[in-house]
Amino acid sequence: VQLQASGGGFVQAGGSLRLSCADSKRTSSNNAVGWFRQAPGKEREFVASISWNGGRSSYADSVKGRFTISRDRAANTMYLQMNNLKPNDTAVYYCAVGRSAYSGPSSDSYRYWGQGTLVTVSS
Repeated sequence: VQLQASGGGFVQAGGSLRLSCADSKRTSSNNAVGWFRQAPGKEREFVASISWNGGRSSYADSVKGRFTISRDRAANTMYLQMNNLKPNDTAVYYCAVGRSAYSGPSSDSYRYWGQGTLVTVSS
């Protein structure tokens, strides 16, 4: 497995979780990375992305101000800090490596995908 996501779990509304994604094959160093999520019965949606050097990030409107994406290129690991979680944040979260240095919200812009980690937020 190239991308190994972890950190999901069960949390009450208002709580926090930090997701991690380790890139064992080190293919992400010069590429953007991102997080997506898929709630039960819904399409997969973009959450956040960060450029190859961490200088540019973007977020879905639904998570702006609550989630923060970051990366440690030396450790080939990306993170998603999630604060003030809400029940509608419940989903399987996927990490992904972009096809280029800057990747936007389209899933077509991503080449490699992790296996997903489940986040459940109770009300």
